[in-house]
Amino acid sequence: MNENIFLNQIKQIGIGLAFIIFPMLFIFAFAVHPGLLQPHMLSPVEIILRAHGNELLQFGHVLVTLSTTLLIVVALQFMRLLDRSSGAWAGFIGAAIAILGIICLAADKGALCLTMSAYDTLPETVFAQIMPGVLSMFTKQGWLVLLWGILFLPIGFAIQAIALLKTHTFPRWQSILFLIGVLLVATPDGLEIINLSASILMAIAFVPYGIQIIAKALRLFSARIGRSGIILADTGPIKRY
Repeated sequence: MNENIFLNQIKQIGIGLAFIIFPMLFIFAFAVHPGLLQPHMLSPVEIILRAHGNELLQFGHVLVTLSTTLLIVVALQFMRLLDRSSGAWAGFIGAAIAILGIICLAADKGALCLTMSAYDTLPETVFAQIMPGVLSMFTKQGWLVLLWGILFLPIGFAIQAIALLKTHTFPRWQSILFLIGVLLVATPDGLEIINLSASILMAIAFVPYGIQIIAKALRLFSARIGRSGIILADTGPIKRY
């Protein structure tokens, strides 16, 4: 029984960390994009040339890829919050749609961004020769068209945010920031200043919530440890002298 209680507290701490870490990773990833203060729409060729040889940008893409696991935790946590309210179905449908978009986000970063880091190891003359193939990837030719499924991510989370707002399951101000942030974070390449602002809004909404979850888990864990200590002391062997 005690092991199950301990495991549950560890899970809660993990959930809290997910709410803290994921927006921070997004902030870093968008902040390292070049031309942040000169926003303009980019063509596929400009996106390729911007990423080519930019190790810091590639590292940001690695962090976003890893953060997809944290996004799934967030979607499931909001589904659980809404589970006992009138927004239960919205929580479930929103989570399902968001997770589909999260999978597409991971595929997008793997296919387009992490692959670019491999191309960066090639001589410039070779890279120029394979440019038509790289361009076909960034214009999402063939089955790469499925990467447009990334749009399911903001749609799914927006459904959850609206449900949280209507059911008052989550504080109103945090739900509003969540909704605005998740809708703006899908802004196209070249306008990363908007994505960065959206990530900051989500950090303002989520980091306090993550800290609250962790603090509650630690308090409960400490309280149970304290009670266990009292019980052990009371039931210990009686020494006779």
